[in-house]
Amino acid sequence: MAISLSVVLLLAIVLVVMIRAGNIKGGPAIVAILFGFFLASTGMAPSIQRFLNSIAETINGIKF
Repeated sequence: MAISLSVVLLLAIVLVVMIRAGNIKGGPAIVAILFGFFLASTGMAPSIQRFLNSIAETINGIKF
């Protein structure tokens, strides 16, 4: 839960920065948000979640 909330917050910040910088306009931003919303309700959502979790675990396991 904490990881997915952090990812959502990070992506929201990136989206706001891109809108403010003019890299993405309002219309495409809404399409991107809706795409993510509807993608989350498909059968691919668990696979995407497992992929993101494995990336987070890999990053967490890196020792400096």
